[in-house]
Amino acid sequence: MLANLVVDLDEQFDAQRAAQERRTVEAAGFAIEIHHGAPDRVLAWIDEEFHGTWSSEANAGWNVVATREGRPVGFATFDPQGLRFAWLRGLAAEEGSGIFGPFGVAKEERGSPIGPALLVLALCELRARGYARAVIGAVGAERLRAYYQRHSGAHVAEEFDALQFIGRPPRTVILASGSGTNAQAVIDDARAGLPLNLTAVVSNRADAFALERAKRAGIATEAIVWDRTQQSRADYDGALLSRVSVFEPELVLLLGWMHVLDRHFVTAFPELLNIHPAFLPLNSSRDIVGMPDGAEIPAFRGARAVRDALTAGSHWVGATMHGVTVETDRGPVFARRPMRVSKGEDERAALERLHPIEHEVVRAAVRRWLYER
Repeated sequence: MLANLVVDLDEQFDAQRAAQERRTVEAAGFAIEIHHGAPDRVLAWIDEEFHGTWSSEANAGWNVVATREGRPVGFATFDPQGLRFAWLRGLAAEEGSGIFGPFGVAKEERGSPIGPALLVLALCELRARGYARAVIGAVGAERLRAYYQRHSGAHVAEEFDALQFIGRPPRTVILASGSGTNAQAVIDDARAGLPLNLTAVVSNRADAFALERAKRAGIATEAIVWDRTQQSRADYDGALLSRVSVFEPELVLLLGWMHVLDRHFVTAFPELLNIHPAFLPLNSSRDIVGMPDGAEIPAFRGARAVRDALTAGSHWVGATMHGVTVETDRGPVFARRPMRVSKGEDERAALERLHPIEHEVVRAAVRRWLYER
């Protein structure tokens, strides 16, 4: 079971308490900054440290950020706007409620004063903005509930099973052009309880091993191959749309799909998620992205993102699951993670290391989509 916790923002979270917490952490060698959103380096560090879904949530609100010697070591988000998680539609949506979280501290700093201080400083900021209570959403582990109770006086206000918000598993079609390792990961996750109704795996290559993986799992398959000698691009795109429509998908996952979808397909199936082998910026209009070490690299969009990154001498690659729009690799980010490139690493080795990260990013993004429906 998960719980929404509530903290009553009474006089203990006043300006005097905030000043006291600042003095404590500064005496311990930390610096504190408050940002609307956060610098790219901090957002990328969040994704590296906490595995992928929190940076877009943090970017939707304000953040108390702790650094040591210029490096991020902790953050607490408060008052994010526009989050669509189902558990935030009750108490959290009521007048006087402000949202706290996400919240995280680097492993090496856990047990230091920075965690409780970030928590209290964010709660003080919520009170200063006029909120009467803070809602800490979807807390699971008992030790975390005890932590919030100990350091802020939080108490359980609502308990729920997250699956109750999903209802009937959505009809899901996977589009894949290659070996299908990400498709296999989703098939395995669905068998393990991820609430998806996998109705078909479709490929634009008859020899794609993704089709064999689907057959072994008892999932319908379609090979829709473009014969360029017989079909125009428009005719092929029309055939693809027509044949995928037969499965009536509520969600379409592009997992290694190597054909750019046309406007008609994107319009017909607006719930489209694509896994892309690069660390993309949260702001889709940007063509550079900041990394956890402070470097800025191109947003390697396009079909050969890892190869392009290595050719450019980048020390970073990554994986991003994003919504699909008519602009290639510029849809809203659901989950992402960076990956450092080892010295002398070639494309094959980098891709091999990246695959498990892609699987985690896909899983996190699909869960987020399910909970935001």
